[in-house]
Amino acid sequence: MNNNLTIDSFMEIKCEDKGVEEKIEMLDFDIKINEKIDNVKFENFEYDTPVDVKYISKTNVIAQERIHTEDKTYQCKYCELSFAPKLDLIRHQRTHNIEKPNQCKDCWKSFIKRNHLIQHQLIHTGEKPHQCTDCGKSFTQKQNLIRHLRTHTGEKPHQCQDCGKSFTQKQHLSQHQRTHTGEKPHQCTDCGKRFTQKHHLIQHQGTHSGEKSHESNDCGKRFTQKHHLIQHQGTHSGEKSHEYNDCDKRFAKISVLIGHKRTHTGEKLYQCNDCDKSFTQKTNLVEHQRLHSGEKPYQCKECRKSFIRKHHLIQHQITHTGKKPYQCNDCDKSFKNKKSIVLHQRLHTGEKPYQCKYCDRRFTLNYCVVSHQITHIGENPYHCNDCDKSFTRKSSLVEHQRLHTGEKPYQCTDCEKSFIRKHHLIRHQRTHI
Repeated sequence: MNNNLTIDSFMEIKCEDKGVEEKIEMLDFDIKINEKIDNVKFENFEYDTPVDVKYISKTNVIAQERIHTEDKTYQCKYCELSFAPKLDLIRHQRTHNIEKPNQCKDCWKSFIKRNHLIQHQLIHTGEKPHQCTDCGKSFTQKQNLIRHLRTHTGEKPHQCQDCGKSFTQKQHLSQHQRTHTGEKPHQCTDCGKRFTQKHHLIQHQGTHSGEKSHESNDCGKRFTQKHHLIQHQGTHSGEKSHEYNDCDKRFAKISVLIGHKRTHTGEKLYQCNDCDKSFTQKTNLVEHQRLHSGEKPYQCKECRKSFIRKHHLIQHQITHTGKKPYQCNDCDKSFKNKKSIVLHQRLHTGEKPYQCKYCDRRFTLNYCVVSHQITHIGENPYHCNDCDKSFTRKSSLVEHQRLHTGEKPYQCTDCEKSFIRKHHLIRHQRTHI
C-alpha cells in the first residue's frame, strides 16, 4: 500500500512548526499522510484552519475549486439542483429515491445519513452526552443543547424579514412566515382542510378517526393528543410547575402562565376585526368572535341547546342531572356551578370587589356596578323596539318586552300560574305555605 499522495498542482505551504515560510513549486510532490499543515493554498483557494493532508488529493482540490467558483457540475436527475462535490449529489438523490441505507439494529428504523443513525442510537442507550452548564440538563444531540442554551441567553437569531419578529429556532421562523404568505402545505386526506403546521394536521385527523390512544392511569379518561393527557394528569397530582415571579401564582399549563403575565403588563395582542375589542389570549378572541358570527359549537345532547363556550355547556348539563356539587362551608346551600358559590360566599364575607368610578359605593357583582354607573351618566342605553321606553339595565328591558309578547316564563309548581318576573312567582308561592 502506497502511504504517499502525489498532488499534481501548484502549492504554497506555510509550516508553523519550522517558524519560516517556505514556498515550494513543483509538479510532483510527495506528502506523508499523517503530516499536518496550517495554511494550504491551491491556486487561489486558501484554507486558514489546519488541514489533515490525508484528505488532500487532486480530486478534492478540483472539488474545492468548484465550491469557491460556484461551478456546480453535478446535476440531480430528479430535480434542477446542482452540486459541487459528487458525494453531496449522491446524498441529495437519496431524498428522491427514499433510499435509507443506514439501519438501526435495535428498532430497524432507517436513515439517509450515517450521522443521523448515530444520533438515533443514543435513544436506545439513554446516553445524553451534551450537558447544559447553566442548569445541568442533558441532551442526546448537540443541536438540541444549542437551542436550549438560547432559553438562558434570550438569543433569537432567526428574524422575520416581513415584520421583524425573532425566533430561537429556524423551524419556528418558517412556520411564522406562513402567516404572511398564507401557505398551508399540510392537507387532510379526509376532508381537504389545510394547515400551516404538521402537528395541527395530526391533531385534526384525530377528529375523523375518533381514536383516543392516550389513557390516564389514574381515572381511565382517554385523549386523542398526548399533551392533553399530560395537562389532565396535573389535575390528579395537583402539580403547578409554572410560577410567575411577580405575584408567586403557579399554573399547571405554560399557556395559562403566558396569558396570566399579560394581565400584569396589560398587553392585548389579539384584536377583533369586527369591533375594536382586544384580548390577552387567543382563545378569548375566538370565543368573542362567536358573538358576531352567532356560532354555538357546543350542543347539549339532552335538549339540543347550544352554547358559545364549552364550560357553559358543562354547567348547563348539570341542570339535567339535578346535581349541585358546590356546597357552601358557611351554610347548607349548594350550587350547580363554581361561579354561583363564589358569588354566594360574598354574602358571608361581605366582600364587594367592584367599586363605582364616580362615587365610593361598592358592589358584589360586576354587572351591578355597570348598571349603577349609568345612573351617574343619566343614560338609558336599552331601548324597547315596540314603544319609546328606555332602561338602564338590559334585564329590565327583557322583563319589559314580556309585556308586549305576553311571555310568562316563571310558573308555579302548585297551581301552574305563570308570571313575567321571578320575584312575582316567589311572592305568589308564599300564599301556598
